[in-house]
Amino acid sequence: MLGRPRSADPARPTRVRAARRWDDRRMAENTDTASEIAPAEIAADPAAPLATTETAAPVVSAPGSGDAPVPRATSNRSTTPASTAFSDFVSTNWAEREEVDPPAREQAPFAADRRRRLSALHVGTRLVIPAGRLKQRSNDTDYPFRAHSAFAHLTGWGADSEPGAVLVLEPVAEGSAADGSAHDATLYFRERAGRDSDEFYANAEIGEFWIGPRPSLRQVAADLGIATAPLADVDAAIAAAGPVRVIREADPALAARVDEARAGASSGSDGDASDPADGDALLARDTSELRLIKDEYEIRQMREAVDTTGRGFSDVIADMPAVLAHARGERVVEGVFNARARADGNAVGYDTIAASGPHACILHWTRNDGRVVPGDLILIDAGVELDSLYTADITRTLPVSGTFTDVQREVYEAVREAADAALAIVRPGIRFREVHAAAMEVIARKAADWGMLPVTAEEALEADNQHHRRYMVHGTSHHLGLDVHDCAQARRDMYIDGIVEAGMVFTIEPGLYFQPDDLTVPERFRGIGVRIEDDILVTRDGAENLSAGIPRTADEVEAWMAGRA
Repeated sequence: MLGRPRSADPARPTRVRAARRWDDRRMAENTDTASEIAPAEIAADPAAPLATTETAAPVVSAPGSGDAPVPRATSNRSTTPASTAFSDFVSTNWAEREEVDPPAREQAPFAADRRRRLSALHVGTRLVIPAGRLKQRSNDTDYPFRAHSAFAHLTGWGADSEPGAVLVLEPVAEGSAADGSAHDATLYFRERAGRDSDEFYANAEIGEFWIGPRPSLRQVAADLGIATAPLADVDAAIAAAGPVRVIREADPALAARVDEARAGASSGSDGDASDPADGDALLARDTSELRLIKDEYEIRQMREAVDTTGRGFSDVIADMPAVLAHARGERVVEGVFNARARADGNAVGYDTIAASGPHACILHWTRNDGRVVPGDLILIDAGVELDSLYTADITRTLPVSGTFTDVQREVYEAVREAADAALAIVRPGIRFREVHAAAMEVIARKAADWGMLPVTAEEALEADNQHHRRYMVHGTSHHLGLDVHDCAQARRDMYIDGIVEAGMVFTIEPGLYFQPDDLTVPERFRGIGVRIEDDILVTRDGAENLSAGIPRTADEVEAWMAGRA
């Protein structure tokens, strides 16, 4: 996808009988059973205590936030029983849980090493890395939860992570932590409620009756190799003496509580940073830069994500008759690919681009509501995100009828030549920006050869000109990993102007986009858009195209379309 410019046991919740979290009168008046969600069941803060006083209208609020409670418009149709008899009955006669501690997951030691490296950069400072919270889609419907990438990277907790969880690295004397670092790591999250609690059956956000089994603190500690504690304890950890830094964007509400703790501290200073916000920015930068070089586990995940993405592209080709038959064939393409992503991974890593005909000239065409027409090209930019949250990012441009026309092939081969030129120079020691420059030399030369430029190719390449960029305004490469545009908060001299190193994974994705109404473009090319995107691993002596197994030359693509690849 194109880059834009640059474990202790928790306190058990108590049952609430006399005080209900929704209006009994409204409940009695309503017979809609389509949803049993009560407004106060969806807590704004996962650490919020269960309600203990009767309210005239159901509300939710974050503890200590000072904000007015925000109602969820669902109580007028809730039919969940509110009687003591029901509460007594639903809370008893459950079999004992089998508490089996899982073995540590594969990524646990790698995540521990990442925490050690981050610790060395922030000695003496408390670090707060939130997973983030559920984000509201509409009314009482939320988007699927996806943890912040810094949290996933440092914990190894992926698609099964808990909303509202917080990783805290507590500073200790250098070398005295359990792992030999300068910080002790504790993972705070809201553990499941007991079955004798209202939360078990009445909380539609975190109750196991609604969302399924949830892990215990002990199980997560064994799984991830990190000490765990109840989420209710996180405020005390944040407010402890000493400087503190937080990944602000991950959980703004938690960041506000960190700010309150800072304001209440006597010093108000953040160590070597004159402004606490500077320390927060430093933490965001460092967690981003830690992801520039992938470890062995991450590289294995990238290979798997790419392979799964390739199967998704093959699914689309196999379903091309259905694509052509539908008035919104682009949607069919999206649906077929996304089905593979859900079946073999967690989801898509970003919105799938299925751009047929002139839509391929629109760089981020995700509306995907057009017809796929025989004789046109279709540009598909898609990637599967695995349960570990690592994603691929691949683009292929396919001839809908199975073969390229001469004009389409001419444009396609120009783009492939640019991609090959960029890939040919990738090795440790070059500057990241040189990859883009290599592709641009080809793009400028082709545009000049076709008579599109008012200057020579050499003149167009000068920094003050760049005429050829009219036909490719985006960059050629971006880092890839937990985010489709990974490491985005890294310093410029570590990214665009940085030195390429072994273990880096980034895209190479040149393209040519000839708008239908662009009068500088020869008429035969107008309305054609082509992009070829591959995922590249930098090796000790060069580069490996992780997506080389997905057909990319014109001949390979035609054989693929014919079922011969």
